[in-house]
Amino acid sequence: MASTCSPENLAAVFKAYDVRGTVPDQLDDDFARAAGAAFVQVLQAPAIVVGYDMRPSSPDLAGAFADGATAAGADVTMVGLASTDQLYFASGHLELPGAMFTASHNPAQYNGIKLCRALAQPVGQDSGLAEIRDRMAAGEAPTVAGTGSVKSHDVLHAYAAHLLSLAPIKGRQLKVVVDAGNGMAGHTAPAVFERIADQIEVVPMYFELDGTFPHHEANPIEAANLVDLQERVVAEGADAGLAFDGDADRCFVIDERGRAVSPSTLTALIATRELEKEPGATVIHNLITSRAVPEIVAEQGGTPVRTRVGHSFIKTTMAETDAVFGGEHSGHFYFRDFWRADSGMLAALHALAALAEGDLPLSALLAEYERYPMSGEINSEVEDQQAVLTELEATYGARDGVSLDHLDGLSISHADWSLNVRASNTEPLLRLNAEGKDEATMTEVRDEALAIIRSGR
Repeated sequence: MASTCSPENLAAVFKAYDVRGTVPDQLDDDFARAAGAAFVQVLQAPAIVVGYDMRPSSPDLAGAFADGATAAGADVTMVGLASTDQLYFASGHLELPGAMFTASHNPAQYNGIKLCRALAQPVGQDSGLAEIRDRMAAGEAPTVAGTGSVKSHDVLHAYAAHLLSLAPIKGRQLKVVVDAGNGMAGHTAPAVFERIADQIEVVPMYFELDGTFPHHEANPIEAANLVDLQERVVAEGADAGLAFDGDADRCFVIDERGRAVSPSTLTALIATRELEKEPGATVIHNLITSRAVPEIVAEQGGTPVRTRVGHSFIKTTMAETDAVFGGEHSGHFYFRDFWRADSGMLAALHALAALAEGDLPLSALLAEYERYPMSGEINSEVEDQQAVLTELEATYGARDGVSLDHLDGLSISHADWSLNVRASNTEPLLRLNAEGKDEATMTEVRDEALAIIRSGR
């Protein structure tokens, strides 16, 4: 079998924001050991923190990574089983660079590494990830021989206490169904909610840690993976439902009627709460969130700033603008008070805190933040992606009242509607998001754009 540290394999598994591949043909212990050494060398880190998810391959890969890091001279703090936002907490709390072994929502045969500098600062292609890849490809051995140490440190309860200090829940009691999808929320949710058991009654679903995902994929952005939760919320007469992805850094919310809440709506709600605490602050939103988000931020006296899709772009822009909060339509939510990192659990606590403070059902509470129908993300496999983007630009650019920009893929805006089409970083897909002033407008725009996109197959 070819080396997993070959230039060809490294090019395949190093993505824009992280490392992702199948085990053991793309990721194995040799790969992880080399990655650990390269990470320490590129960051010149005397100490790091490492965590891992519930996938069967994760403990061994994390251990090999630690071996490589210690061989390069770094001390390693192992936090063990963790959600990605728990690893970010450890990086911030301990002021150490971090490595999280997870493939998020990918199927069981995948694994990966999410890397950060101290205080959870992102490591992406332009901020260290490419250098790590190139050092691994060069096969450079560590210059320091085995001087680092490894120790274990449990941060779970400190993590839970910190989140609840940022979004305390007061007011009426709530009943909430939580679907962990057999992912890491099955580890973190009990630690968080046991502290507020008198406030929140939790109905657990799929809390057993199982990286084979026996019930459904741990990817709540796909509607099929929400069905069990939606049915359970209605059957239990619950106030809300929460669905987490595999590494629990994303959260999707279900209202009391069993309806999925748009992450754009949740972005607007949390932004409003953060602006109440810090009037006039900056709020980041990516370019596929609803246009309602910047409208509501401005109405609340805040400054909306638009950015590209992806956590490294969001976090960088948050640092540049000192933004208090950032939201993505994919279900990632970023908090300045959480080292600008994303936390699905903290977003969930904000939603529950807002709900507990009043007497409205969740659907009524959120109605003011839902202004425009959205298509959701629609993926199409397209062979010649650039040709399709060029055709879309020519088609829409010739029309009156239409503006175009290329911040991330192609964004097309009109007073009555907007759409964005961008290429996937990891698959041969074009992703379409459309929005309209009403359902008919959105449907018309969505279908026209989709016909052009799929003509390029």
